[in-house]
Amino acid sequence: MGVKPGAKQVKIHAQRVLTERGWLRDAVVVVKEGRFEELRRYQASDSEQPMIQAQWMLPALIDSHVHGGAGVDVMDSTVASLETLSLHLASRGVGAFLATTVTEQPERIIKALDNVAQAVRRGVPGATVLGSYLEGPYFTETHKGAHDSALFRELDCQELDDLIEVSQGTLKAVALAPEKANACTATRHLKQRGVNVMLAHTNATYQQTMAALDAGVDGIVHCFNGMSGLHHREPGVVGAALSDKRAYVELIADGHHVHPAAMKVCATCAKERLVLISDAMRAAGEPDGEYLLGDLPVQMKNGVVKTPTGGLAGSTLALIQGVRNMSQSVGVSIQKSVEYASLVPARMLGIDKDYGSIYVGKKANFLFVNDELELEQTWVDGESVWCHT
Repeated sequence: MGVKPGAKQVKIHAQRVLTERGWLRDAVVVVKEGRFEELRRYQASDSEQPMIQAQWMLPALIDSHVHGGAGVDVMDSTVASLETLSLHLASRGVGAFLATTVTEQPERIIKALDNVAQAVRRGVPGATVLGSYLEGPYFTETHKGAHDSALFRELDCQELDDLIEVSQGTLKAVALAPEKANACTATRHLKQRGVNVMLAHTNATYQQTMAALDAGVDGIVHCFNGMSGLHHREPGVVGAALSDKRAYVELIADGHHVHPAAMKVCATCAKERLVLISDAMRAAGEPDGEYLLGDLPVQMKNGVVKTPTGGLAGSTLALIQGVRNMSQSVGVSIQKSVEYASLVPARMLGIDKDYGSIYVGKKANFLFVNDELELEQTWVDGESVWCHT
């Protein structure tokens, strides 16, 4: 390697570096104290300096919606589980993530949010925990997915404030169904508190979805899944989100949750607003078999997780594979496919001043990959946290 990872200054010579302005060939990237200090073309004098040699260099991915992997889950509410998850995600090209909950008893949700807050404060060894993402319990029955509808709750601003307090301000996003009573009031309240609001597990009409967007909703959770679909006389949640430029659109690009043709529709309609997510659960990276999603028994076969009734129950997708799928199966450029899992989620979360791209001054979160987008190394804050052996 030539330079010890974790040194105060690291110099990298890469054949290609993906920047916000496109590919920079034969490039030198200088990292100092965990941030990008310099980005330029290779010069003859550089041959005299020790440098890490890399083929392709990409920004580290941001998984803004992930429940678990490697046998652990955010709802385990333990330090060890989040540490394991952070290392697992780093092995899949992720440099930062939102730890996502599921519909559960209030006390279990509170415990999970508190555990995430501690992890944010303490730090974890792999991908950075950016905060928590509350997926449930504010949903409705029709498109409940793998959520337990017996635990669904009504929206209450005081309860939301209590959850924000428990999270010590690390609650970054709340998913809800816009047809619920007080949905618009709750949305405005959450936005005033600096929390993103997403729509999910909902049978809302187009008009209800547009009212939610007018109230400040940021986008929709895993497009097409868990929501009213697109019909030419009732555009539903999907139609509203794909046609309204205010809405970010999450997508599970594993080829199981959404057909590649529908993935292409998302990339075409939400060209600057598409956010690739894994929505991965504890079975990700594990062998086929029986698992739990919350307290719900599920089965993984050939990498696809289903409930006892045959519904999809989260995914086992590696986010870097989602990027490859968008490029190889949908025909989106590599640059755009990477941005959908890095810069766009950073913008959605309002953290693009520090995350999401290789840019001078930003945190040095990046990947080394080969020309097939196969992951070789993941770096977080200027240090190597995962290396393919």
